[in-house]
Amino acid sequence: MKILVSNDDGYRAEGIVRLRAALASLAEVTVVAPDRNRSGASNSLTLDVPLRVMQSEPGVHYVMGTPTDCVHLAVSGLFDFDFDMVVSGVNDGSNLGDDVLYSGTVAAAIEGRFLGLPTLAVSLCTQSGSGRHFATGAEVARRIVTGLAGRPLDPRLILNINVPDVPLEQLRGLRATRLGFRHRSEPAIPVRDPKGEKMYWVGPSGAGADIDEGTDFHAVASGWVSVTPLSIDLTRHAVLPELGQWLGGVRLA
Repeated sequence: MKILVSNDDGYRAEGIVRLRAALASLAEVTVVAPDRNRSGASNSLTLDVPLRVMQSEPGVHYVMGTPTDCVHLAVSGLFDFDFDMVVSGVNDGSNLGDDVLYSGTVAAAIEGRFLGLPTLAVSLCTQSGSGRHFATGAEVARRIVTGLAGRPLDPRLILNINVPDVPLEQLRGLRATRLGFRHRSEPAIPVRDPKGEKMYWVGPSGAGADIDEGTDFHAVASGWVSVTPLSIDLTRHAVLPELGQWLGGVRLA
């Protein structure tokens, strides 16, 4: 089995180093990741300039681009072999609820799915002062990949996995969850550049709003690993009949 590993924190981040080591016992692992932190890059592709790919050591490559660029290049011609799976992470911070729309970690997994591979995104729910147990996140990923190798799921699914930042033995187990959602983000933060001109930092994410039992927020807060199945189809299928009737009353001429 050949596994492509990527992330959005950069190829030198602790999470991806731990993940590569954990998966090496299961498969031939190749890392293709951004050259620096590209958190929040979402599904962006670099289309206006060519991309440079460098190698830091055997099996570890970095790209001066986004997480999506990394996976796209790796699967679409960078190598003379095919991958069997894409694993993205271990992200430094949670990707819960609305976060999946912005996350470069999740985007890397989505790109793998676009290109026909089973994928998962793994995030460690670090907070200020928490333990930074990346080994826990990497081991959770290893066990889920082992499970998928023995009992494959629908390959169209993207598994979004959030791991509490605790030692492995303190985890309560695995929970299948749905996405919750956050309150709106905090206000933008104004700052001044050296010339006194005003600039802005994007404000912090909002706190959880839909955090009821069954959500990814609730599972992680309760000490469980949250595993949320994502799909690419964003269509609100249940509304199609109602929308069709409404459109019947709109005239174009």
